[in-house]
Amino acid sequence: MNVLIVEDEQLAVLKLTKLLAEVAPHLEVAAATASVSGTVSYLENNPAPELIFMDIELADGQSFEIFERIHVPAPVIFTTSYDEYAIKAFKVNSIDYLLKPIKKQDLAASLQKHQELYAIRKTTEMPAFAIDSLIEQLRRQVHPTDYRSRFLVRHLSQWVPVNVSEIAFFYSQDGTTLFRTVANQKFPVDYALDELENMLDPKLYFRANRQYLIHIGAVQQIHSYFNNKLKITLKPAADDEVLVSRERAADFKKWMGK
Repeated sequence: MNVLIVEDEQLAVLKLTKLLAEVAPHLEVAAATASVSGTVSYLENNPAPELIFMDIELADGQSFEIFERIHVPAPVIFTTSYDEYAIKAFKVNSIDYLLKPIKKQDLAASLQKHQELYAIRKTTEMPAFAIDSLIEQLRRQVHPTDYRSRFLVRHLSQWVPVNVSEIAFFYSQDGTTLFRTVANQKFPVDYALDELENMLDPKLYFRANRQYLIHIGAVQQIHSYFNNKLKITLKPAADDEVLVSRERAADFKKWMGK
């Protein structure tokens, strides 16, 4: 089986090559490339490898740029120094990752996973590697979204800047979206809750239901409610009951730190 290593540090190439020789001597390292452009050129002008080990940070950019330029014809095992938590999102299906410094047992496990997937694909009709969506997840993890930090809202005849850290919750009322500040001031805002949900840091704001998007600091009490729902007491107090559905209750508890 031919393997391509995409890595811009020569020492890392040598270490991985040595580990592969120990763990899987049947693998042959066909080549090593050190950049986005070099990898694109290699894949365009050489027979496709059967497996690619690919570092995220390369000499001239980040490796997911390769997928934007050409079709990558082989499954990929990413090698990276990024924290494990940050990249769990793309450790699914045909994509795997190895956290540097690479350990022999982790390398063996990744190769075993690849072999099992490869064997399945030889005997059954399976969809192509879901690389596009996984790379997009990786992009979002490596370059987190720039979340909104403030809103400019109208108050009487003035425009008032309000920092997101001052907003206890957003809510929908009679077709209008508003927010309540920690100081219990109320302002309308020109976005729907669905839009706001994408603008705000999900570590800080949770969509409790169709009507409320709440800040974690505004949650004062959590009560069990009938049909396995949760009832939330906010500060400042909301005008309506704030309920979390049975389907979202587990996610809410996890968000709160359970």
